[in-house]
Amino acid sequence: MRLLLAGLFSMVLAAAPPSPKDCSSCHEVDLITFEASKHAGMGCTGCHSSITKLPHVGKPAPVVCATCHADEVKAYSTSVHGVALHNGIADAATCRSCHGPEHQILGSDNPASRTNKKNLPDTCASCHSDPKFLAKHQIPFAKPVEAYRLSVHGRAVAKGNTSAASCSDCHGSHDILPSSNPLAKVNRANVASTCGACHSDVQAVYAISVHGLAVKRGLNDAPTCTDCHGEHNILAPSEAGSLVNATRVSTATCGRCHGDERLNSRFSFGDKVSAYQDSFHGLATRGGRKSVANCASCHGVHNILPSTDIRSTVNPANLKHTCGQCHPGVGDKITLGRVHVQGIGGSEHISVKWIRLSYYFLIPMTIGFMLFHNGIDWLAKLRRGPHHGSAEEGFPRMNLTFRLTHAMVMISFITLVGTGFALKFPEAGWVKLFQALDPASSVRGLVHRIAAVVMIAATVIHFIHLAWSRRDRVILVELLPSLQDGKDIFNMIRFNLGLTSQRPTFGMFGYAEKMEYWAFMWGTVVMAVTGIVLWAENLSLRYFPIWVMDAATAAHWYEAILATLSILVWHWYLVIFDPDVYPMDLAWLTGKAPADHIRATRPGYYLKTIEKQQPKDGPEAPSDHH
Repeated sequence: MRLLLAGLFSMVLAAAPPSPKDCSSCHEVDLITFEASKHAGMGCTGCHSSITKLPHVGKPAPVVCATCHADEVKAYSTSVHGVALHNGIADAATCRSCHGPEHQILGSDNPASRTNKKNLPDTCASCHSDPKFLAKHQIPFAKPVEAYRLSVHGRAVAKGNTSAASCSDCHGSHDILPSSNPLAKVNRANVASTCGACHSDVQAVYAISVHGLAVKRGLNDAPTCTDCHGEHNILAPSEAGSLVNATRVSTATCGRCHGDERLNSRFSFGDKVSAYQDSFHGLATRGGRKSVANCASCHGVHNILPSTDIRSTVNPANLKHTCGQCHPGVGDKITLGRVHVQGIGGSEHISVKWIRLSYYFLIPMTIGFMLFHNGIDWLAKLRRGPHHGSAEEGFPRMNLTFRLTHAMVMISFITLVGTGFALKFPEAGWVKLFQALDPASSVRGLVHRIAAVVMIAATVIHFIHLAWSRRDRVILVELLPSLQDGKDIFNMIRFNLGLTSQRPTFGMFGYAEKMEYWAFMWGTVVMAVTGIVLWAENLSLRYFPIWVMDAATAAHWYEAILATLSILVWHWYLVIFDPDVYPMDLAWLTGKAPADHIRATRPGYYLKTIEKQQPKDGPEAPSDHH
């Protein structure tokens, strides 16, 4: 009986599968690592099922993962990796490539697992961050893993946020397919639903938007999530590098499609991007200001709808509310004009069109005349030489009051030009220097407005002074234009061209000073009125149609160009580059002009003034707002 029991026991032992310890007697297997693996409970023969006894004969049959993981293996076989392996690409990813060596496989919930969410970027990077591998297989995506690590998702996962998206959340695990495959999670038709796995509320809104419906209809040009937010390099909207950052969304994102000539010809977007770029909102955005309206501020983000849809934020019925978010109290007249004002031949209001056309004619004509007039005058004076005796005592020209108001105008004008053109040309190199100190452009705007107040104040003080001082009030009479001024212009041109030897002479003021004085007054009124309309935008939008703002913007801009060029070409020639006063007529500083220049150009006025001139320590003579 004992012999029978012993025999049966030995037979049972012989039939028992070899244990990992038995296998380790021949195979170098780290039993501690294996016991910690996902498959430890299966023993060796759970995978090497062809081994039934020891010692085994011959080489064990290949491990078949499908025995336990049939669904995963089936999905892998049709994936981009499985197909590549089937086609003979030896370095295509296999189970071992992602899960690790067979005896070290850990569950994805294990922090040390290669397929743990936190470690997936490293696992995928073993191939997709290898330049040689990418070049060998002509994979076009540049540094996708590196971009992901810097993204809002990658940083969140690195910090241990298990709800943030990792590689497999977007691309899949075993069923990774190329984006061209209609079944791929990253196929553009499926991107929204892939992102919607985490952002379901956003997906629901996007699905009924003009973009979502277009994608659903199969329109490949319509934007989906990755077109606006990026693919691997998705950043938070608050980050400067984000494609949907307030300072970039209009140019880098919306403008990429709506400013594309080919897409515009196909879908008739209109020239709205360039119109926005040249508007105050666009210029401020280009200058780095984040608090100004961009495309998303008005049209929405994911809920973009056609303006004809009553639900659209830019539907005429909703414009008052939409614009009112930034401009409290905006009136119903906001709907009476177009928002994106395009150029001539486009949708601009008739008033804007005529303002633009008027200045297109006025600026070249005015500056052209100035260049011609000063050019021939400069050449003629170079031929005959400047006046002599410039070292003699100066001639009284500007009293202290005039010099103070002139200083206010001079400083404020230069400041207005600098801060104004800085808004219009935010990408210019010299503007970038100031933007480094004032990223939001808030200081620029404040300084511009202060300078405007100073210039208006100087003009008001000037007229108050003239009204108060009977002695100085004479300049208004002397500055009135007359027919003689027209004759003087004609005769001066003839004289400088050598057509006559008789040089015209003038009274207290010549035609050049009269033209400049009244042009300055006219320009100041235009700039002040239009500037106040633009400065008080909330009040203007409450009582006026939006085309009034557009007209004010156009007039302010073109008048600024005309004024700046006039100062450079006309005024600077009179007081700096004119050979008779070069290197500078210092009347604006000392109150006295070169006596020889006054005597040569205004002989009658010179003699009359000398006869009436009081002693040097007495009051100064009547003055010119030079």
